[in-house]
Amino acid sequence: MSEAYTGGCACGAIRYSTKHSPIFQNHCQCTDCQKRSGTGHGSYLTFPVRSEMTITGEATHWEVKGDSGNIKIHSFCPVCGTPVYLSFAAMPDLIAIHAGSLDEPSRFSPHVLTYKVRGLKWDSIDPSLKTFETMPTG
Repeated sequence: MSEAYTGGCACGAIRYSTKHSPIFQNHCQCTDCQKRSGTGHGSYLTFPVRSEMTITGEATHWEVKGDSGNIKIHSFCPVCGTPVYLSFAAMPDLIAIHAGSLDEPSRFSPHVLTYKVRGLKWDSIDPSLKTFETMPTG
């Protein structure tokens, strides 16, 4: 285990903390991430044990069918609107937090770019990252 990962929304109504290290860190250029972020991609740290992440405050949840066909549950602050975390119906133990919601965003270190097939020419991502046309499996 490492130093706790902590963060929350812009107004402080929602906070999270986990002592676990992320198992996956990525930029995602899927259509859903583009529309929700208002930019060309979303950036996430995925943690293995949702039940061991402490979350305070009440988030509003919104379900959407992702480009993969699977249901994602987005959780955001009902006060300031900040997207804070998301979970996955097909993998309920996992939780992904938005990199920008970290108290120390510099701790985000992306491993890969997912959904490159949906990437927009103006959304430039580090070319040294391993890329996947969709979401990697396995």
